[in-house]
Amino acid sequence: MNLDQQEFDLLVYIEDHQNEKITQAQLGKFFMISIGTVNKKLNRLKELAYIKKEIQGGYTVTDAGYGYLEPYRVKRAVLIAAGFGSRMMPITLNTPKPLVMVKHKRIIETVLDALVEKGIEDITIVRGYLGEQFDFLKEKYPTIKFYTNDKYNVSNNITSAMLVKHLYKGAYVMDADLYLQNRDLIRKYEYHCNYLGVHVDKTDDWRLIVKNKRVTGMKIGGEDCYQMIGLSYWTPEAGTYFEKDIVDVYEQSGGKECYWDDVVLGEKNKHYDIRVRPCRFEDILEIDTFEELKAIDPVYAL
Repeated sequence: MNLDQQEFDLLVYIEDHQNEKITQAQLGKFFMISIGTVNKKLNRLKELAYIKKEIQGGYTVTDAGYGYLEPYRVKRAVLIAAGFGSRMMPITLNTPKPLVMVKHKRIIETVLDALVEKGIEDITIVRGYLGEQFDFLKEKYPTIKFYTNDKYNVSNNITSAMLVKHLYKGAYVMDADLYLQNRDLIRKYEYHCNYLGVHVDKTDDWRLIVKNKRVTGMKIGGEDCYQMIGLSYWTPEAGTYFEKDIVDVYEQSGGKECYWDDVVLGEKNKHYDIRVRPCRFEDILEIDTFEELKAIDPVYAL
């Protein structure tokens, strides 16, 4: 790899916004880095002839830039959608949580639209509770494939991951109940295994444990940390490890009560080089309770 993470991220962003007028201030704000760092990284991309600046103020990616990016192309996406969504009752009594309408759009469609827009059409949904209600999605997204988790009510989400363990190679893996508001979080190319995380002063929710820039675990609660967002990416190499590691964890005593994340953030963590990909709460929402739903979409407060 002859680019560092920031250079790679800038190149991917430029590829997705070619010929748009992009300012260094805009890039600094999006990536949460200084304008001086943006300038330095852009100059290196130009020196490598991966980008060129256009007269109208934007950038384009060169053939050399595309050649560099191609090995990092995201191959597929896996959405975990099997659970009850019990904390969203009563709205989930007759509707799976990912199919709940928020601001006139189903939660799951905010992600599906972004995936298709970025050319990621190999999409798998693992369904369970009221699973037949997902069928209509095939009309709008004909490339979707479904797996059905019949054990969703007696085990944790590791059972869903077991069904699709062969699909983690080069894949986004995400909870299907994420309400995506910034489509730029879905990218055509990814550099490392990563989890999305929001930097917070304090949280009582799940957070990522980070040591020497690597994500080494997860736990509930912490200060000056990254709150965990249920969207991750897995390289082909990591996916190969995962296919074996999840079986080892699942077959242990208590394995069926694990989250699938316990595989990569637990005893098998040494197999994975995982980084944090920072984002903001306004980029992507995890709507966990009916009270949170009412706060986001006032129609439910009526």
